[in-house]
Amino acid sequence: QVQLVESGGGLVQAGGSPRLSCAASGTIFSINTMGWYRQAPGKQRELVGAITSGGSTNYADSVKGRFTISRDNAKNTVYLQMNSLKPEDTAVYYCNAEVWSAAIVRNTYWGHGTQVTVSS
Repeated sequence: QVQLVESGGGLVQAGGSPRLSCAASGTIFSINTMGWYRQAPGKQRELVGAITSGGSTNYADSVKGRFTISRDNAKNTVYLQMNSLKPEDTAVYYCNAEVWSAAIVRNTYWGHGTQVTVSS
């Protein structure tokens, strides 16, 4: 079993720059893609950013130039640096990871989410 634990969320002012962290633990052989998703009230969950084990990244158009995703493979941790926050960034942010626990055992895991609320 694998657990993902997010941290760094909370109430911030517009223009703030918090950093979210997500640490994976448990039975892990390797982790391929790690990413961040978000879900606002009344909306579907959407991809914010993702990063491969080799460091390739992609972002939603709404956050390009403002958010940066990175990872520390030695710590099985992914980060989301959020800059110039806007009220429309308010959402629950979820960590996601594609994990190999054995040669033929692959699963996708989700964290429980961390609330980010941006006040104007």
